[in-house]
Amino acid sequence: MDFVEQLKSSVDIVGVVGEYVRLKKSGTQRYMGLCPFHSEKTPSFTVHVVHQFYKCFSCGAGGDVVKFVMEKEGIGFYEALKLLADRYGIPMPKRSQYADEDSKLRGAIFQMHELAQEDFRAHLNSPAGEAARGYLARRGVTPETAEQFGLGYSDRSGRALLRLYEQRNFPAAQMEQAGLVGKRQDGSMYDRFRNRLMFPIHSESGKIIGFGGRALAAEDEPKYLNSPETPIYKKSYVLYNLHRAKEAIRKDDRVILVEGYMDAIGVVAAGFPGVVASCGTSLTAQQVQALKRHTQKIVVNFDPDAPGANAAERSISLLLEEGMQVRIMELDGGLDPDEYCKQRGAAAYQERLEGAKGYFYWLADRARARHDMRTTEGKVAVLQFLMPAVERISDRLERMTIANDVAGYLGVERGMVLDSFRKAVAERREKTLEGSKVVLRHDERMLLNALLAEPEMWSEVIGELKSIETIDSFSSRRIFQAIFALHEAGGRLSFEEVHARLEESDQNLLAQAVLNEDARTSHEEVLAAIESVRRTGEQQRRSQLKTRIHESERAGNREEALRLTGELQGIERAERGRG
Repeated sequence: MDFVEQLKSSVDIVGVVGEYVRLKKSGTQRYMGLCPFHSEKTPSFTVHVVHQFYKCFSCGAGGDVVKFVMEKEGIGFYEALKLLADRYGIPMPKRSQYADEDSKLRGAIFQMHELAQEDFRAHLNSPAGEAARGYLARRGVTPETAEQFGLGYSDRSGRALLRLYEQRNFPAAQMEQAGLVGKRQDGSMYDRFRNRLMFPIHSESGKIIGFGGRALAAEDEPKYLNSPETPIYKKSYVLYNLHRAKEAIRKDDRVILVEGYMDAIGVVAAGFPGVVASCGTSLTAQQVQALKRHTQKIVVNFDPDAPGANAAERSISLLLEEGMQVRIMELDGGLDPDEYCKQRGAAAYQERLEGAKGYFYWLADRARARHDMRTTEGKVAVLQFLMPAVERISDRLERMTIANDVAGYLGVERGMVLDSFRKAVAERREKTLEGSKVVLRHDERMLLNALLAEPEMWSEVIGELKSIETIDSFSSRRIFQAIFALHEAGGRLSFEEVHARLEESDQNLLAQAVLNEDARTSHEEVLAAIESVRRTGEQQRRSQLKTRIHESERAGNREEALRLTGELQGIERAERGRG
């Protein structure tokens, strides 16, 4: 067996996809969840146990377990194979026929990041890391927590990593593309991170893909320096600590979003593991979609200063557009989340967490602080301020509920709020056009499922179907033709092999027929489906003959009419003989 086939037969696609998507069982052979490749509120993403295949019936994404890992991790074919092989303890072939130049580059960059992490960790625990260890001690970060989060220290010399990479014979071009080494105008190279406390940034699967570095000297700018984008690191897609937090997020059905690395570390250390932070960027739609795969409930806990409050306000619209249920957590005393946990303790943080406000109450408070609610103008201004966020709620019932709550909270007439909401929603109502779907016959679906899931029926079913002309009139005729051709060539008859031989429209039709089905098909049901197809063919043939007989009679061609009548009677006698 080819190594790729061996790997795919050894790996459970449900387990792999389940690390990225919250799946729910939807039958004996299928799981469903929100698609990880586009934003959706109703699950249309299916993973089929028997066929080891995923398909989104909304955006069309689909493939096997290797393709899923490639798409989600942003890696090449060879890297996806290696990631799965390492995870499941399957030895990779020594030859590298699966590797291409892009995969080799990514592999080298991953290796350089692992080496950097080892170097940073060693420097933190060396005499050179005394200042970094002192900073961590002042921030209340224990050595155990530093170890848990892989914190390190970048040597002030500016050549530690460069020397390490040169010793390992990495080409200069690869070093530069990894983002950890920079190049001066004169062509000389240097370490990008120098004299900084280092925070490794991981992909959702746990691989190190970048670093954030906090300056330890007051004169060093910027205060936080992050890795540039590289072939393995796209900032807008990554959330700090998600790879550790996702299990707790699913368990709690809630995520806490903070602003920075130290906040995330401090809140986790206080006993709240479901915490993430953006990596030096404003919150993006891709980051929200990554969270949404694990929960739709989010508590935003940004710093209480003006920049933090403004960032929280900006994030609300984006979170609502992605269908998240948003609450805002406020901390008193001007303390950020890390400081609050250390000074007030976990119990106080838990109390604040449980008391987090619904986003519209929080927005209403901000608006009331800016306007005079004793005047009609002030009330209108507050409503106008709240409108953009509330408009983004797609569910009508939820909008009406919030309208009532807002009216009571602001002390304004309910009708005034409802009118404002209705006008705003009407102005931005999106028109959704749903393409017409091809509907397959029941016997078509049953036969396709039998052919692709019941190997013992292949020869019998295919032999019968090839003799039935009706197949050529089916919507799924090209799928059957691909199955017949694959069988004649002696190929492996499977969903994946057939899928690979079809155009996109027929791939979607095959997925609709097979991945949406659940129950196994009995031999009797298959024979009944074949008979149904045969009878349909005979009915079509009888109808065609009757039309031609009528046309021949009208044209005065008695001889042709008699010949066609004899053919029709023969079909009817054969049908009575079987019945």
